[in-house]
Amino acid sequence: LVTVDAASGEIVGALAQDWEVSEDRLTYTFTLEDGVTFSDGSEFTAEDAKFSLEQVSSDAWTISLAAQLDIVESVEAPDDSTVVVTLSEPSNSFLYALTTRVGAMFDTEGTDDLANTPVGTGPYTFVSWDRGSMIELARNEDYHGEAPYFGTVEMHYFRDANALNNAMLTDAIDVVGTVQAPESLAEFEGGDYSIVEGTTNGEIVLSMNQQEGMPLADLALRQAVRHAIDHQALMDTCWAGRGTLIGSMVPPTDPWYEDRTGDYPYDPDQARTLIEEAGAEGTELRLRIPTLPYAVSCGTVVESMLEEVGLQVTIDELEFPSAWLETVFTNKDFDMSIVAHVEPRDLGNVFGNPDYYTTYGTDELRTLLDEADAGTEEEQVAKMQEAA
Repeated sequence: LVTVDAASGEIVGALAQDWEVSEDRLTYTFTLEDGVTFSDGSEFTAEDAKFSLEQVSSDAWTISLAAQLDIVESVEAPDDSTVVVTLSEPSNSFLYALTTRVGAMFDTEGTDDLANTPVGTGPYTFVSWDRGSMIELARNEDYHGEAPYFGTVEMHYFRDANALNNAMLTDAIDVVGTVQAPESLAEFEGGDYSIVEGTTNGEIVLSMNQQEGMPLADLALRQAVRHAIDHQALMDTCWAGRGTLIGSMVPPTDPWYEDRTGDYPYDPDQARTLIEEAGAEGTELRLRIPTLPYAVSCGTVVESMLEEVGLQVTIDELEFPSAWLETVFTNKDFDMSIVAHVEPRDLGNVFGNPDYYTTYGTDELRTLLDEADAGTEEEQVAKMQEAA
């Protein structure tokens, strides 16, 4: 229904041309764009929007992100072009959540076989899928918006960073979306290649399992880990210095961003002191990481830095996604892990739930998150900064 404008960061209309919010901030009335059709030829109406939003609260959605729409009390479609959403309480995050995948609009008759026959309203339609290799898309000639320039697009997938670069250098592909080996960018500098660098919602997180009975349940030991890591050297070593140190779960694209890199400065002596006071010299920690280039390259650096202050670290590389999801994410069988969280504004999702794999979600943090969501825009910024 709505999307984020890439230039301004503001929420703007997409399938909804505009919307009104009631004075008590509980009711959102969306007016839909006219003449929008799905790729199967059916018309996009308010009933489709109602169906899509209600599905998020059903068993059809199995991921934790669906909780973002728990705030929705009811969805009504008084006519074909109007959708009325009523919330149980005011929520600053509701409209933004609709810009993410929980806000995706589906055809009421088009969800039976999405894995093989996807149906949508976008500028391209699905042609074919060679699993693990390539997806082919074609221009949607009935698209309601500005027609895309390219008639066809093939999206190729590469497990190996070097193979990806070679495909680019030999003209086998035209565009690389995300470079998996940033040290290789020098190969593309000059000549015919255009390198575009920007920012991202993604935060690379060193998670620490603090469940009762686990070594990192000790706050002092977690603080020691923070002090033991030279984050600038880490980024320079494992990601060719291409990144931004932020010190929290808030990227610079968020309104409540603050530079928190000074909270736990690199101080190996302080780390050793904390370890000694905790009686944790020689503690063994299992660093279980996904087989992704950034995690593998950063994992060895973290291992070295932690062993420098007297901890014993064992690295286990787990196939991603299946093995990592089962071992770390689901079973919480780890002491530390490294993974990029790429969902926007995900501080609450990642650290606001004690049952999530990060095992945090303290009462204090959840209270701040609730107050941020229900308050004014100014209160939201202040409470989110406190939460960070």
